[in-house]
Amino acid sequence: MIEFYPQIKWVHVAAVMASGSLFFLRGLALHAGARWVMAAPLRYLSYTVDTILLTAALMLATILHQYPFVHTWLTAKVVLLVAYVVLGSYALKRGQTRKIRVVSWLAALGIYALIISIARAHHPLGILASLAS
Repeated sequence: MIEFYPQIKWVHVAAVMASGSLFFLRGLALHAGARWVMAAPLRYLSYTVDTILLTAALMLATILHQYPFVHTWLTAKVVLLVAYVVLGSYALKRGQTRKIRVVSWLAALGIYALIISIARAHHPLGILASLAS
């Protein structure tokens, strides 16, 4: 399986970028007053991209023998992923007021950036590790 590592990693990274871009654009459009943000085709596209992303992540973890709750940087990513999903839900759907939706959207984008920095640094604090030292 290791021979497919570069291709699987490429799919994972592409799905990360597609997922984040789609979330950013949907949030931006929602806050600009667009009504198509929650249209079924966009929701299903988002589910599809996220399924591909998570499948590739699980394949990479299996290939590399690096697992959440064993490796701290992966544990941080999983915990932050849950926070990102919850905040994203409030940003696009569940937020009762515009302020809650905007704050949730911005917080989710910040967490998205932190998850990427953790992945790049292989450190549970990501970019924050260099700021702390």
